[in-house]
Amino acid sequence: MKQRMHGTTILGVRRNGKSVMGGDGQVTLGDVVLKHRTTKIRKLHNDSILVGFAGGTADALALLDHFETRLEEFGGQLERAAHELARDWRTDRILRRLEAMIIAMDQKSSLIISGEGDLLAPDDDVLSIGSGAPYATAAARAYLDGSKLGAAQVVKRSLDIAAELCIYTNSDIQILEL
Repeated sequence: MKQRMHGTTILGVRRNGKSVMGGDGQVTLGDVVLKHRTTKIRKLHNDSILVGFAGGTADALALLDHFETRLEEFGGQLERAAHELARDWRTDRILRRLEAMIIAMDQKSSLIISGEGDLLAPDDDVLSIGSGAPYATAAARAYLDGSKLGAAQVVKRSLDIAAELCIYTNSDIQILEL
């Protein structure tokens, strides 16, 4: 992936049958914080799929609308809708200019979708995007390996760590669970 999204951290964790996604609330323009509390994660398709985004807000919202249409078209099949979104995003003249990344989770799958046509499933039960992603991922993997915390607690604590280390991530954390 050639671009690196700044301005947020979105983390998804699966543990003990739970799929949990969290994101911080900070919106930045360059190195200026414009807003401290915004929502970058949501539930789609009858609350059966979690999605989160990093990158340009308008771009990400346009992509989420397109993704939601694909989910409806394919009856909530996450992997099929994500594949079609990645293909459209890569090949469509207008969509391919959008600068954002999306993560999506249901009860069985976790995926990262990018504008370069990437559709990636993590090797483990952790996935993240945004500028604080390396910190959140490392913390989540350590918690999953060394504690009995539930998925929501792992996400919250890991995002708190990312907020301490990444200037583009704040500690106004929102968490959603399936």
